[in-house]
Amino acid sequence: MSGSLAPGTALLAGAALHAGFQAVVTFVVYPALADAGRASPSTWAVVHAAHSRRVGAVVAPVYLVVLGTWAWVFASLPLTPALVVSGVGSAVAGLTTAAVAAPTHTRLGRDGPAPALLTRLLVADRVRCAGAVLALAAAAVAG
Repeated sequence: MSGSLAPGTALLAGAALHAGFQAVVTFVVYPALADAGRASPSTWAVVHAAHSRRVGAVVAPVYLVVLGTWAWVFASLPLTPALVVSGVGSAVAGLTTAAVAAPTHTRLGRDGPAPALLTRLLVADRVRCAGAVLALAAAAVAG
């Protein structure tokens, strides 16, 4: 054993990091954020701004790890069906973030905790979580 990390192992570790992070956001962070909006619309701006400031310090490194491991995988390994499925899961999570969650956060910051926006954020987040878990399961199969 050379002691170096293989790209498949890095992908599995990155997918596990992403799925774990996403599960915490989906089952703890976003429900608490939504509850805060429903309970106290008057303090929403402060709560949402604090959430946005804090979460960025965690989101950026996680997504950089995921992107970095995928770059390494694409450069190093032949695409197998399991890797394709894992890539689809990662892409679903990333695209849902860019196309739905981020714009919804922008609207929540501007318009306040409208029930439809909170619901849209929670649904988008479940989609991201499903994508991250799919990416992890398929990365585990890819070995």
